[in-house]
Amino acid sequence: MKKLLTVLFFIATLSGCTYTTMSGFTNYNRSQLMLTPAAQINAQADQAYSQVIKQAKAKKLLNTNKKTTARVKRIANRLIATTPVFRPDAKQWNWEVNIITSDTVNAWCMPGGKIVVYSGIINKLKLTDDEIAIVVGHEIVHALREHSREQQSREMIKGGLIAIAAIMGADRGTLALGNTIANLGFSLPFNRQQETEADTIGLELAYRAGFNPDAAVSVWQKMSKMGGKQPPEFLSTHPSHAHRIANLQQLANQLKLMKRKSSQKI
Repeated sequence: MKKLLTVLFFIATLSGCTYTTMSGFTNYNRSQLMLTPAAQINAQADQAYSQVIKQAKAKKLLNTNKKTTARVKRIANRLIATTPVFRPDAKQWNWEVNIITSDTVNAWCMPGGKIVVYSGIINKLKLTDDEIAIVVGHEIVHALREHSREQQSREMIKGGLIAIAAIMGADRGTLALGNTIANLGFSLPFNRQQETEADTIGLELAYRAGFNPDAAVSVWQKMSKMGGKQPPEFLSTHPSHAHRIANLQQLANQLKLMKRKSSQKI
């Protein structure tokens, strides 16, 4: 049975592999497994986004601070103008940027370019313009790389393999164990990989748009000081703060070194 499941996974992987973005300075790219139709993911995202915006409007929480709204939109527009470097078709996306008044420390970008930043992340972390660019750039990459679609595709495979195991006679205990192993060895590492590539490409996106790459380190230093104990990295969907900060510092230094070498050639 193990051999059969391996073959099925291999066939599914070969049939759905693609690249959603072009590599940049950091030359970071990887093939992605895309089995879920893009149209399906985009429709789900549009519905969810419309609901969030509708609720925010009804509660009078949407773009209530004109100064903050203008500030975030100005920063986001600089980032959006740079996205074709990684994905040319992003020029045609119907980009939107909204700020919701809330203590929530979060921001996101849905498939197709629908960006929402919660005022809590700006106010609680006292973010500079460069730091806002790092946060928004990270979220934009999730959309450029179609991470939601990729995640659904991988979960389809995991669910399908478990279903096949059940059909072939695996008992409940074996199925539960298989699901746990799949989460620890498949789903969680994959989620962390997506976060790391959003950090990597997002930092370069911000750098190309003229923002200070060192702001990536200061953002996560602020996040780590907010409190709340992180689970061990292997049990988390996100890299540890320490791992993340070290990676971003290395990337920032790499980008600055590239700039210096480029200036010397000129």
